[in-house]
Amino acid sequence: MTTAVIGLGNIGATVARNLANGGMEIIVADRTLAKAESLAAELGNAVSASAVDDAIGKADVIILAVYLDAIKELIASHQASLAGKVVVDPSNPIAPDGKGGFRKTIPDAQSSGQLITGLLPDGAKLVKAFGTLSAGSLAQAANRTPERAVLFYATDYPEAGRTVAALIEAGGFSPVAIGGVDQSIRIEVGGDLHEMGKVGRLVSAKEAEALVGSETS
Repeated sequence: MTTAVIGLGNIGATVARNLANGGMEIIVADRTLAKAESLAAELGNAVSASAVDDAIGKADVIILAVYLDAIKELIASHQASLAGKVVVDPSNPIAPDGKGGFRKTIPDAQSSGQLITGLLPDGAKLVKAFGTLSAGSLAQAANRTPERAVLFYATDYPEAGRTVAALIEAGGFSPVAIGGVDQSIRIEVGGDLHEMGKVGRLVSAKEAEALVGSETS
């Protein structure tokens, strides 16, 4: 299985580093090929650099570590290449509010996970993951001891969920499923399971079990 990380900003580069450290075969891609080549050289032989189009075509799992609007554009221009792939969405639909904070860029009741799943071609399987924590926490908490920190994920596709859960584990975290994509708002910024939401911190797997059911109990 080959995983492509598309977009090498703070989140994408950190996810790529964690996966490489976990021994995963990955492709890194960015709008600037030189940026991808530099990161691949840093991370070693299991990591290759590619143009975005080629990476999407070659990989089995596509992590779209870019802003929501860029995800929309990538999906629109790569419909055929994305068919049948596992597509991972770490996005958070926020932007600076001009007052030192952030505002949501889509309606409050809507999640970017639900929006994106509606744009994908038939056969593509969306998993909402890798966006629950800040880039700093993704870097610092990987392989935390004695208890690993949790990364939540949501999907309507159990097999795709297991695939991404294996990536989360390889990246140094405990994967915890929260349900279908209709629950993805819970793990986006402001959601009750996001580090920048009601939880406000890293949690262990034991803590996560209680938190996942807290909204429905």
